[in-house]
Amino acid sequence: MSFPLTRQAAIASLALAVAAPAVEAQTQAAVLNSVLITATRTPQAARDIISDTLSIGPEEIARSGAGSITELLQRQRGIEVSRNGGPGTNASVFLRGSNGNQVIVLIDGVRIGSASSGAAAWNAIPLSAVDHIEVVYGPLSTLYGADAIGGVVQIFTKNGHGSPAIDAGVLAGTYGTRSGTAGIAGSAGAFNYALSAGKERSGGFSATLPASSSYNSDDDGYDRKHANGQLAWQVAPGHELGVQFLHSDQEADYDSGTKVRAWSTQKLDTAALYSRNRLSDAWQMTTQAAQSRDKSGSFAATASQIDTKQTQFSWQNDIALGTDSLQLLAEHRKEEIESNTAALVRERSTTSWAASYNMKRGDHLLAAAARNDDSSPYGSKSTGSLGYGYRITPGLRVNASYGTSFRAPTFNELYYPGYGLPANRPEEGRNREIGVHFEQGGTALGAVAYRNKLTDLLVNIAPCPLPGFRFGCAYNVNQATLEGISLSARQQLGSNFTLSASADLQNPQDDVSGKLLVRRAKRHGNLALEYTAGSLSTGAEWQLSGYRFDDTANRNRLGGYGLLNLYAAWEFDRSWTATLRWNNVAGKHYELARNYATAGSTVYAGLRFSYK
Repeated sequence: MSFPLTRQAAIASLALAVAAPAVEAQTQAAVLNSVLITATRTPQAARDIISDTLSIGPEEIARSGAGSITELLQRQRGIEVSRNGGPGTNASVFLRGSNGNQVIVLIDGVRIGSASSGAAAWNAIPLSAVDHIEVVYGPLSTLYGADAIGGVVQIFTKNGHGSPAIDAGVLAGTYGTRSGTAGIAGSAGAFNYALSAGKERSGGFSATLPASSSYNSDDDGYDRKHANGQLAWQVAPGHELGVQFLHSDQEADYDSGTKVRAWSTQKLDTAALYSRNRLSDAWQMTTQAAQSRDKSGSFAATASQIDTKQTQFSWQNDIALGTDSLQLLAEHRKEEIESNTAALVRERSTTSWAASYNMKRGDHLLAAAARNDDSSPYGSKSTGSLGYGYRITPGLRVNASYGTSFRAPTFNELYYPGYGLPANRPEEGRNREIGVHFEQGGTALGAVAYRNKLTDLLVNIAPCPLPGFRFGCAYNVNQATLEGISLSARQQLGSNFTLSASADLQNPQDDVSGKLLVRRAKRHGNLALEYTAGSLSTGAEWQLSGYRFDDTANRNRLGGYGLLNLYAAWEFDRSWTATLRWNNVAGKHYELARNYATAGSTVYAGLRFSYK
């Protein structure tokens, strides 16, 4: 493989690989033993997963004091965020330099997103409903189909087990922000349950800066109501029926000039009914019927409404073959749009078949997968992947993999008046990567180098090759390369301190123009130090990003930035925890999108009650 990275990145990767076996070599400890689902669509120990993964657990989410899911993700390696203003406004999440519509987002296994834009409504996902998050980097089309070029983010809501537990919390802070949530979870005989609801409100700040043509000095706040739940019934040993749902309803202000009040509505709904059946000691079958709705409206001088409905059916069979496993999968997904733009009122269906095989033989790991997606507008697309891992020592492992992926054209790129072309084809990706991971005692180190070559990228080209498009059209003309190295480290310092850091050295480049892709930096990273003593935990984190550009020609530069955040949590009683967070301590001015404002120095205080 060839990875044309910077010299500094190559040296850092080599140093990590050489030093890892020597770190705390006198202490033999267990390798990471957490269980992840997203990377293989079935529970599997993290130490046996070849894909590059990240897990954000409930304890980390609670300690972080993050105000939104994008704020939480922005602090993770390999992830960048763009946002058109403050909380409640539209946001995009980039994985390894990929575009926002090249990432699949799942909530409890249910795919969400707008069929018109191809992106998920991050601003509508309530962080208080989240139990944990799994991120898988790199192509996963062989498991999840179209759009998994940069990776998959799966959000798991809270579930119930054991004796009844009550959880409630309130938060207040800068910009008139306040929120309240309450939930109950547990089990009763053969039934498990978890139900929660909440409400959030913020007065916000002006979403735009004075240089914007849409500038309005008024504050742009938001209101959000949400509820979610999971119910499961153990019909018999090894047989479970369950239902899951999430509802979020948000109204937010935005700027559209000084004389017009502008606001948006965003409703997100997911619902799933599943049956999980162990047919034998070696065979488990999971059947799921699910639906997600993304209803987006904007109201200013004119009104726009776009509602997406995705209906999904899946039949998954996991078969154990000794220490190996075989997975056979069949899926059907239907996307439908209702809109006041008549040309977008369309539907399309995709039928998929997939098979994957995971082998574990001693210190050797092998993963292979193949999939075919047959879509009504663009036909059949086949993808495949192959990965190999070798455990050099119980704490040190190296991986290498290759995988293909694709992104389906959005309804905008196919049908929007004066822009879309029905003949547009899917974008395609070919990814190669190598990685080294070490975990022993209180030390964890990782380095992954990747090169994802993208072809047939859909961009706005002007003039359009076809007549009748005055302002250009969406067309398959571009190529891009997403390459880089992602470094991570965590070190336990004594019994009270934990130091963690990550750095991404990347070059997300448009191969036609040689320019950087929009709103993506060549360098970004995070550094955090946490102190824990009994019931008190405090921490400081430093978020760093290099410069980016807000346009394809790389003329409008967005400066780099560094943000210092402080937080503390004190469990002053068995059932009560107080939290305090101070973001952007120095009041740094920065932009995630040109002429859109970001929060200054902000302080939030919270109180949480948990009883079990």
